Amino acid sequence: MEIETQIKIKSNPIFEKFLRENSYWYKYLNRNKNHFKKFEEELKRKYRLTPEDKINDMREKIESLSKIMDILNQ
Repeated sequence: MEIETQIKIKSNPIFEKFLRENSYWYKYLNRNKNHFKKFEEELKRKYRLTPEDKINDMREKIESLSKIMDILNQ
């Protein structure tokens, strides 16, 4: 595996965790460093770190808070 790729993985605990849970990525990252972008994309989808996921999470929190406020105002 390229040194640059190793440094990126070691510098981020989420990358390390994902790589341990999905060890097949070792093979892809060893063969071609250009697979790192796909690695990151899959990680973000799995851990719900995409911008869409963050927006949805925020929306759900706001809805929950709104429901709580409605209950308290009754």
